[in-house]
Amino acid sequence: MSTRFVEKVILITGATSGMGRAAAERIAAEGAKVVLAARGKEAGDALVADLRAAGREATFIPADVTVEAEAAELVRQAVSRYGRLDGVFNNVGAATAVGPLTEIEGDAWRAELALNLSSVFYGLKHQIPVLLANGGGAILNNASANGVTGQAGAASYSAAKHGVVGLTRSAALETAAAGIRINALITGGVDTPLLRANMGPTPEEALRAAGAMHPIGRVAQPDEIAAFVAFLLSDEARFITGAALAIDGGMTAD
Repeated sequence: MSTRFVEKVILITGATSGMGRAAAERIAAEGAKVVLAARGKEAGDALVADLRAAGREATFIPADVTVEAEAAELVRQAVSRYGRLDGVFNNVGAATAVGPLTEIEGDAWRAELALNLSSVFYGLKHQIPVLLANGGGAILNNASANGVTGQAGAASYSAAKHGVVGLTRSAALETAAAGIRINALITGGVDTPLLRANMGPTPEEALRAAGAMHPIGRVAQPDEIAAFVAFLLSDEARFITGAALAIDGGMTAD
């Protein structure tokens, strides 16, 4: 396993399951001190215990990053714990306001934007100054395939994720000269507990239904996403910024 994150501190939000957990495991295995954030403290503490049992350095900080004060405090605590911050995977998000656009209530629309877009804005607002103080770093925002495509029945989610791509590109232009790289991750279906629960009456049917949406014929495994996340946060990707990068089994190739 690579040691490209030795002496680096990486913050991951939405860290306790799916892509976030896989990224935490991969980046910690490559030597990083990982700061993990999510709303559920029990799941976070369990993940930290697993990582420490494997000899990794990890800290969990419960946070609701849809609240600016909590997003700011998360960054403050990460720096207080480890003295610096070198990279971030802003991974919080989910489709919550599902159905025809004309039937979506205003409160559901605002909650969707808060979860999927405002959380990234608040993160960037408070993460960038810390990276500037370090002389640079890398941030990756999970935009999903909905960041570059539309989807009937998920208008709010697609709008929010398109916003993440635009926000990413603007922030990247503002910070490129200062040595900060900011990119968006365009993911297709991933074999996570959320996908298995939402895409079909059984996990097997969910995976088949989701897999059929991808030209490659299947969904991704979380470790495949984690490998790409690790690359994009590493110095090996030092010439990549302001990009929306697909790892989607061909879903957005049309």
